[in-house]
Amino acid sequence: MAIDPERLFKPIAIALLTISDTRTTADDTSGDILAERIKAAGHRLAERAIVRDDVGVIATRLNNWIDDRAIDCVICTGGTGLTGRDVTPEALDRVKERDIPGFGELFRWISYGTIGTSTIQSRACAVLARGTYIFALPGSNGAVKDGWDRILAEQLDSRNRPCNFVELMPRLREV
Repeated sequence: MAIDPERLFKPIAIALLTISDTRTTADDTSGDILAERIKAAGHRLAERAIVRDDVGVIATRLNNWIDDRAIDCVICTGGTGLTGRDVTPEALDRVKERDIPGFGELFRWISYGTIGTSTIQSRACAVLARGTYIFALPGSNGAVKDGWDRILAEQLDSRNRPCNFVELMPRLREV
């Protein structure tokens, strides 16, 4: 990461969504890891929720947060695999305006170093929806650490050079 100390850090508001049929607030370890990292980076954890693996339920929650101008970004964990209940990418398809294909590509490249060819089973992805970034990570602790530590921590830091997602935020709603 190339942090420019001359630049001002701009904290953003991040909502955190865990997608699971089995996790609760008591055992949502990947959500806990992300929440801790978001706060430690200096950002604001705007909201946190757990929803079941259901396209409509996920899309409804995402739409509520997208419409909330106080939320800049949503990070999802879970539901990015290949089984029938893994429907997070399909929910993102319902709300998106644009894909951010490089996110999933970079995530799988990083993940390859950790879990080898098993990374091919991940459908990690990112989209832009009405001016809000949405990132979908797998639900494992290792995956959220890789996604945050090696991609999102840098791209959600306004001081990161040569560019970052935060500096684009004022222009995301341009027509």
